[in-house]
Amino acid sequence: MNVGQLWERPETRFLILFLAILGISFTVVALKPVDQAFVLPFTTLVAKISGHLLVLFGEEMTVNGCQLTSPRFAVTIYNGCNGLITSLIFISGVLAFPARWPAKIFGVLGGLLAIQAINLVRIISLFYIGIFLPDLFNSSHIFIWQSIVILFGVGLWMLWADRFASPRTQKKD
Repeated sequence: MNVGQLWERPETRFLILFLAILGISFTVVALKPVDQAFVLPFTTLVAKISGHLLVLFGEEMTVNGCQLTSPRFAVTIYNGCNGLITSLIFISGVLAFPARWPAKIFGVLGGLLAIQAINLVRIISLFYIGIFLPDLFNSSHIFIWQSIVILFGVGLWMLWADRFASPRTQKKD
């Protein structure tokens, strides 16, 4: 099988495009100017939204940049805890998949909202784990929630690819 034949296979094209888009996007967000202009303000916004939600839950909360502080617990949201990595994986999958552009746009926008929603649940639950089960905070943060958010992004992409992007075949009677 030559390179041209390999490229004709949709799964090969998808994998190459996915890895290329993912590699480029990870490289771009790692650049200091992009970090300062986009990633840090985005992470600060995630912290502000999380802080507002915690206030709605009755917490006495202050937000300073990416740090959430209450008399009971404090947590800092870093890049990697802002949902951006999972979002980039999801977006790379959507853009690489052979689908029509309206489906891709719907997937990217809907996926970003869903991933950020689950990430907010993650941050708030970790805040309360830090208060009530502090011995479980690190393992909950690193192993449980990180896995859940990434698996959520992958599952969301699978749902999008199946429901919104894959061509439907007609049933024959």
